[in-house]
Order: sequence, then C-alpha cells, then structure tokens
Amino acid sequence: MPPSAGAARFPARLWEEVLRRGRHAVVFMDDPCAESLHWSGGVSRLLEAGARNVKQLSSFEAGAEDEPRALFVVSTLLKGRTADVIKDVVSLSRFRCCVVVTAMPHSLHLLAGGVTAELDGSPVFQQFEERLREWMGDASCTAEVVHVPVVFAQLSPQLLLVPSFADLFPLLETDLRSIDGNRPEKRRHGRPMDVDVHALPLALQVKVKALASALNALFELSGTREESFAVGPMSRMIAGELASQAKAGRKAAVHKASVVFIDRTLDLTGAVGHHGDNLVEKILSVLPQLPGHVTDVQVDMVGLTHLQHTPTVQGTLAPGCLAQNQSATARLLWETMLVAKQKEAVMEVRRHLVEAASKENLPFKINLGRVTSEQLSSYAQLFRGSWGALQSHCGVLQLGLATAQTLRPAGLARWDARLAFEKLLLQALGDSGLADVLKQLLTIVKSSGSGSGAGGGDDELSVDDLLVLLVYVYSLGQETHVGRSHAEEQVEEELIGALTRSLTNQTTLSQLLQDITGVSTPEELTVERAHTALERVFETLRTLGHSRSQLRQFRSVYNAGDTTHQATYRPFLKQVLEEIFRPGRPECPDIEHTSGGLTDLLKTGISMFMKVSRPHPSDHPLLFLFLVGGVTPSELRLIREVVSAHKAGTQVLVISTRLLRPADIPHLLFGTGRLTPDIGV
Repeated sequence: MPPSAGAARFPARLWEEVLRRGRHAVVFMDDPCAESLHWSGGVSRLLEAGARNVKQLSSFEAGAEDEPRALFVVSTLLKGRTADVIKDVVSLSRFRCCVVVTAMPHSLHLLAGGVTAELDGSPVFQQFEERLREWMGDASCTAEVVHVPVVFAQLSPQLLLVPSFADLFPLLETDLRSIDGNRPEKRRHGRPMDVDVHALPLALQVKVKALASALNALFELSGTREESFAVGPMSRMIAGELASQAKAGRKAAVHKASVVFIDRTLDLTGAVGHHGDNLVEKILSVLPQLPGHVTDVQVDMVGLTHLQHTPTVQGTLAPGCLAQNQSATARLLWETMLVAKQKEAVMEVRRHLVEAASKENLPFKINLGRVTSEQLSSYAQLFRGSWGALQSHCGVLQLGLATAQTLRPAGLARWDARLAFEKLLLQALGDSGLADVLKQLLTIVKSSGSGSGAGGGDDELSVDDLLVLLVYVYSLGQETHVGRSHAEEQVEEELIGALTRSLTNQTTLSQLLQDITGVSTPEELTVERAHTALERVFETLRTLGHSRSQLRQFRSVYNAGDTTHQATYRPFLKQVLEEIFRPGRPECPDIEHTSGGLTDLLKTGISMFMKVSRPHPSDHPLLFLFLVGGVTPSELRLIREVVSAHKAGTQVLVISTRLLRPADIPHLLFGTGRLTPDIGV
C-alpha cells in the first residue's frame, strides 16, 4: 500500500481500535475526540459496532441501570479535571467494566508527573485502572486503560486536521518574557528561534510532544520513513521531537516521504484576509459553528420541513453540517467545494441538487443563469415532505443549504465590505506608510457604532472585525517602514483610547472580547480593564511584522507596486512551495533539514571537502505540508495550483491544527493561553 493511501485511511483505522472496545458499552467522549470521529465516519460507526449509547464527557452524565459497560475516549492526560469527570461519571453509575482510551501516550503522563526516566510497563495506566475499580466499588470489576492517538480528522483525502491541537500556535516575541520568567536562573532568550522544547512551560511541552507522537504513529502505521524540514521556531521544535521519537524499524521503512513544517505566524496576512474566491472560506465565516467543534458549522434544515422559522422552532430540528461520511456523492461534492474557485463550486452544488431532483422525479425548472441563494433553496425545498428522497440525498441537501445560506445578500455584503477595506489598506501601506494607515483605521473606529460587538449593518465593523483589520495591517506594516516613529506611537495611543470607548459601550461581549478582557458581561468591564487589555493587544501587534526577520530568503509577503501596478500580497506558502519545486533543486537556507542529527552534521563537515548531496523536500514522491497554527481553504487551492503548474510529480498532503476563519487569528493571538494549552489537568 502506498504511503498516501495509508495516511488517508489512517484516522478510520485508528477508530477501529476504539470500536472494538465499545461493543455493548455506553461511550463518553470529549469534544476533540468527538470532532475527530465526526469526520471519520461519525457516531453511527460506534452505534453500528454495538455501542449502547454515546454521551458527552461530563460530570452531569451517567450510565443507566442496565448499562454495565463504559468506554471513555479522551484527548487529554488522565489527571486533574479529566480524572475528576471520569470519577463523577463512574461513581454515579453501576458499571462492572470500564475502558479508558486516551490520546496521550504513557510517556507524557510520566512527564506531566515529573518523571523523566524510562520505566518498565505502564505504571500510570495501571494506577488509573486501580482507581477505576475503586470508583466502581468492587475490586473484581474489569478496568483497562490504553493509548490510541485518535486525534486526526480527515476532511478530504488531501487534508488531515488535528482538532485536539487547534489552539497550538507558534511562539511570539511577547511570549519570551513569560518563558524566561519561569526560569530566572537560565539564560534569557533573545528571539523565539532561540527557544527549545525543554524551555517551554510543562503544558506546552506535553502538547508539542503529543503532536509529535501522533505524527509518529501516522508514519509508523502507514509504513513511512520521513525526512523532516522546518520553517519557523515552533516547526523546528515539533520536527525535532518527531525525529527523536522515530523508531529504528521505521527508519528502514520502504515508503519514503518529506514533511515540511511551517509556522503560521510567518504569514498572518493570508490567514486574516477575506479572499473573494473560495466558497468554504465564506461558509465557515458566515454560518454559526457546530457546538463543541472547531471546524464544522450548523446548517439550518428547517427549509426541508413544513415548519416555520419562529423562536419556538429554534432547537427543535437538529442542524446539518459539512462532514458527509455516508454518501460518496456528497463527499466528492464537499471535496470540490473545498478547493475549487467559488463560481465552479457553486455551479457544482447546483448540478448535484438538480441531478438529485431528477433521480427522484421531482418537478424543477432548469435555470442556467447566475446561481443565487434563492435558486439553491428552491431546489432543496423540492424534497420537502418526500422522506425517502430526503434520506437518499441528505448529504447533498446539507451542502446545498449551507451554500444557499452563505450566499444570502447580507452575509456576502459583510464579507465584501471587509475585503474592500483590506484592498484599500494594502494599497495605502505602500503609498503612505503605517502611521497614515493607522490614522485611517482610527477614523473607522470612531465612525463605527457602539453596538453589540457582532457588527450592526452590512458596512459597520464590530470590534472583532477591527482587530482582524489591525492584524492584517501590522503583519504587513513592518515591511513598509523601519523602526517605530513618534507618529505611530501617537496614533496607537489614540486607537487604544477609541477602542477602549467602543469596548466599554458594548451591550454584549463576543467570545473574543470575553477572552481578551477576562470578563463575561459588559457590566464587569471597567475602563481600566479594557484599556489594559488593549495595551496588551497592541504589544502583540507590534511584534507581528518581525516574524520573518530571521529568514534570509522568504522575508517579504508584500509588493508595494508602482505607478502602473497595484500593491499585492505574495503568499508565504506559495513562495515556499515554488522554491521546493524549483528546477535544479537549489538549497534554501530558510527550509531547515531537521531529521539528520549526527549524520547530518557529519555530512555538513564532509561537504567542506567534497560534494555531498543534502536532503531536499522534493526528494520523495510524497510531501506532507504541516501548517502549525492553521491553514485556510484558499491555501489548499493555492497548493494544488502550484503543484499542478510545476508538474512536480509529487503528491502533496496537508496536515494542520485547524481550518482557519479570519476571526480565528485574533483569538489565537490575543485570547488564548498559548503557553498553557489544555491538557486536561
């Protein structure tokens, strides 16, 4: 089996380990594992394998009187909060057999407990088995704890995500103060590139090592030997951990692949940009998220029923979603939507709806003009009341309704308004410089309403939107000026003041604003707290333009243009891929080979005296691109286009921590504890 096929089937194969243990059991699962299963066959796989019920991992859940078996599936360590919740569930139930599957390997349970030495067996797992029997109240009860890395979500044959690492994000300069503060006796770090994995806080160490362990399992199960390369500090750490975990048997594997890790922070412009030509990017931003999920959305299914849109109907009908595992036709449609241009994707959605209606002999009028939201909705509504047809084409109908609801004029107008702002700012950076662009943003802040934080009219920008625009500007601003002028300092102070006033006038706080300020209601938000929070935001913003300063070749993503050409954005990922597939395979100083260890050092020394061929990312027929911090749907299409244009003969598979919306980046930059990720403790 080729490595690409093994990697593509990897998530489903891992879940087979879980399914075997779920027979006749009630299953309790945390959100990241549930999301992984959601894209790897769905909860129906567990039920078809014999599970009695599937529930959220919560202290408020328990097994029924006639459910003696339990299976717990968790993405975290079996310590702290996770252990407490499992104890609560077991204590409230009458289980005679408990199996716990954790995605964290035993070695990381030891590390979290302060044990660095190698121990025989799995003593931590054995101790937890004893605790399970104690909670069940009978030493004769059966308990088992196993490690299975069920962390991958397969969105398409070319895309794997790892939902339990969705908040893992590369280090910023502002993080160095906290890292150094926890190790006062050690040498200070001058830049993120100087930080090694052992200097990280324990929770982040565990997270990085867990990701490397999951990738190691991916390559081991598919029989692949990888050569790892890194672009960026966090990428270097993960690649180094992966190299250290590779077993001798895998180093002799027949299949070979290259893995290139890239830090998201090296190009935040593309991550926050509202690109105009990708349907899925708009779906993810316009439709509400599916509860408990990082990637999927809620699709309103009321249009397939005779129910009316009223407040009482809200919550009556289960939402649709983008993950379609039961229908090969819907799965292929989703894969097209993910990477095609918007016009092609929308026409493909219409074609599938028309073909489905035709198969069911439903009356429809063919309209070959421009595809509209109303037209797609009308095709979907043909199935209303026809239960057999609904069941047969449910996947296509969900994707069709997701498209229709995204193409509504209100949603598109908001998207287009943000895209227009970005184009103006892109040009202004080249014409005027950062200080003048910040003055334009200050005018926008002052003119925006003081509404709820979600944005009022189609053209009105919320505080969340303004933070996205600020990331866009600062991620490019360093390339258009040198140093920080007095004019910039002055306008930044005015921006902080204007945003403080806007924040304290909010009637509700978005989740991002709650995370940034540390309060959940407007009543708790004082002027001082808002001002302090925004000062921290701007401290982070000022560092964004420095992320590429240590690179020698990929230092710029901005082309200022001239009198005849507009300013343009040059995607960092495109530059890296074009360099990888460049004829002649020149060595790139910014793409660091990390798998060689001592062997690579010896080659470097020998190359001083004789010609030695160093590993290159294009050496093998399969290339894994791992985007640390997220990948956008637009970038997925860009990857396909670059590979096709270079006729590379290389298959490229993408792995990433999340599928990004523009609004995700402020959350990852300002609203999460990058240094203290959730490991269940």
